[in-house]
Amino acid sequence: MTSAKQGAFYTGEYRNVFKELGYTEEAVSEKLEQAWSDLFDGDPDVRIYYPLGDDMGYILDTGNSDVRTEGMSYGMMMAVQMNEKDVFDRLWNFSKTFMQHTEGRYRHYFAWHCKPDGTRISQGPAPDGEEFFAMALFFASNRWGDGAEPYNYSEQARIILRACVHKGEQGDGDPMWDPATKLIKFIPESPFSDPSYHLPHFYDLFALQADEQDRPFWRDAAAASRAYLHTACQPDSLPNMRITTERRQNLSATVITGISSATLTG
Repeated sequence: MTSAKQGAFYTGEYRNVFKELGYTEEAVSEKLEQAWSDLFDGDPDVRIYYPLGDDMGYILDTGNSDVRTEGMSYGMMMAVQMNEKDVFDRLWNFSKTFMQHTEGRYRHYFAWHCKPDGTRISQGPAPDGEEFFAMALFFASNRWGDGAEPYNYSEQARIILRACVHKGEQGDGDPMWDPATKLIKFIPESPFSDPSYHLPHFYDLFALQADEQDRPFWRDAAAASRAYLHTACQPDSLPNMRITTERRQNLSATVITGISSATLTG
């Protein structure tokens, strides 16, 4: 197996690790297409994607029979990487219509879960959904170009990230990233982070595509996130340690979901 010194972002060449292991291009493509078919068009006991009406669709959380921002944004990421624009647009339209807040303290954030008919179950957001929505939208913009609202993908991504950074500066609400530590929060109101939310490679790309004035923030967030992960990932519990006991202790604590942002600042 070869070792890449630079990623495909820099080289323009995407590694096919399966091919490096001896599988043919045809076998790899067949496997991917079968997996997509099973999950998006397969039998009810296998599939996770369901169309809704003429222009929407959702990813079902099969363990809870509901729809979550985590699954919707992951589904959009899958769709853009598989070049499935119709599925992507359907998932985004559902998310935009039923899950994204248009007013109040959560404006531009997404209600983290709802019923398959779009009825909200909880109003609050979960930041891992927002960061995946934004990244998938930037990917869509780069792959297919921007269209009319709500398919002006890059602007929709910037709207989300703008709220994530600046929420609360001129009104109600809280940002999804802590302004002091540059770490993503577990929820906007919380004083702690969660290793499973950290995606520093996303923040590198946000630093290239978000609002110009926020790009230094995202560069700092990427560096802070990598430092946080090195602290949170213990040698005997890789890839990361999720400490769930006492996770709602305040910022001065060190035993929380993952590790306190205070651990990196004081």
